[in-house]
Amino acid sequence: MPSEGSSTDSRDHGDIKFISLISGGIDSPVASYLMTQMGTEVILLHMDNRPFADDLTIARVKKLAVRLRKVTGQEMPLYSAPHGVSQGIIAEHCDHNYQCVMCKRAMQRTAKLLGLRLGCSGIIMGDSLGQVASQTLRNIRSENLGLEYPVIRPLIGYDKLEIEAIAKRIGTFDLSIEPVIGCTAVPLRPVTEADPERVRGFDQAVQLQAIVETAASNVVRLS
Repeated sequence: MPSEGSSTDSRDHGDIKFISLISGGIDSPVASYLMTQMGTEVILLHMDNRPFADDLTIARVKKLAVRLRKVTGQEMPLYSAPHGVSQGIIAEHCDHNYQCVMCKRAMQRTAKLLGLRLGCSGIIMGDSLGQVASQTLRNIRSENLGLEYPVIRPLIGYDKLEIEAIAKRIGTFDLSIEPVIGCTAVPLRPVTEADPERVRGFDQAVQLQAIVETAASNVVRLS
């Protein structure tokens, strides 16, 4: 593994480029870092959850991007897509316990559209199997239905302590735990075994493709 702060030459790996969904929490920066150590060029995409989150989330993700650039030696451009409107539409038209699953579907499809525009081969996510309700095997399957775009989950078999240890080593942990108001759209009892047929029905109810196209068309570069 390259040493921290070293630049990884992605040309040795066929110029592989992925778009990484970065929330500002502990896991997604670690996932992004690990993929750079495999020779992948990483572009960061933050889904701006306001008004279901506060302004501090944007400041935190900008700090994480700065740290990741320092520790990897990569340019790592940081983009942001509006996600609050999508969250509101999902909350209005879907069963509330499916909010997180449908949120992930919207995020992944927005990332796909931006990734295709920027020449990326797939998406990086910080999922760790079973760590939270949206990351059960059944839910991950439902989140990916019909995506037809690779999703890489480098932390899938890691436990929380292992992820935190890497975050502390690369200097993202303290940034990730800075106090912010997290997502207020999370249901009290999120579904853990999402029904694929219900998910397909919710796609129609929210006009999923239309909302992700709107989000992707309003992407801005933050840094």
